[in-house]
Amino acid sequence: MHLGFSFMNTPHDPDPRDLARALEERGFESLWTGEHSHIPVSRKTPYPAGDELPEAYKLMGDPYITLMAAASVTSTLKLGTGIALLMERELFSQAKTIASLDRLSGGRLMIGTGVGWNEEEFTNCTRQPWGKRYGVMRETVMATRALWRDEEPEFHGDYIDFDPVWCNPKPAQAGGPPVIFGAMGPLGVKHAAQWADGWMPVDVAMGDVQEGLRAFRQQVAENGRNPDAVPVTLQTLITPDLDTLKRYRDLGVERVVVGVAVDMWDQPEKIMPMIDTFAGLIPQINA
Repeated sequence: MHLGFSFMNTPHDPDPRDLARALEERGFESLWTGEHSHIPVSRKTPYPAGDELPEAYKLMGDPYITLMAAASVTSTLKLGTGIALLMERELFSQAKTIASLDRLSGGRLMIGTGVGWNEEEFTNCTRQPWGKRYGVMRETVMATRALWRDEEPEFHGDYIDFDPVWCNPKPAQAGGPPVIFGAMGPLGVKHAAQWADGWMPVDVAMGDVQEGLRAFRQQVAENGRNPDAVPVTLQTLITPDLDTLKRYRDLGVERVVVGVAVDMWDQPEKIMPMIDTFAGLIPQINA
């Protein structure tokens, strides 16, 4: 099982180049960061975790530029978006940005994506219907894969429609980076089981992790897919100890992504000590 690290990517955090070097040197598999192009001042859509929205959300940098900086100073560290809001960017430009980053990083990119939680943010960026966002997400991924894969891609769906185009260069990874769907509700899990290259749940939202994994893999199989071909990346909001990490390993989780707790997002000095602590566990996780 692999260990990744996630950070909020604000100006107060360590420089992503320094962070990436430290992670690679200490045996971490991957670096992850999320995406919010903006945060509406309106609080009509409540913060999912309750309470006030953490200030770090208002300061997040661009994930693709940040991951390119991390790629420039590393050679094996994988790079992940967790979570990229694919529906909130222009389709063709985004496909080219991701393909370029994958090529320049030597095929190390993973795209963790989700439908988002803030309706006002969504409607500021797109005229697609919020109530149909899972269907829009599916078509966004299918159309993007076509742009990455085909010489003269075209797509004709309910929400996305375009005639043959040229869209190059292609990503380094054949067919494009894996698209890992971060969704927890019944509809989101259903979609992940149908078309995603992986599933990215959050530990605190799963309840019984073992049962959640069993149910997901059953849905994957019911869709005629091999559950082993749809690996699980588990995001943790509760800092796991060694025994918990070994339990996740034994449950078949491919990757666990850790990061400092929400109440320490404004304390960047906590990041490196946490990385050092987990670096000491990495050799023991798969022993």
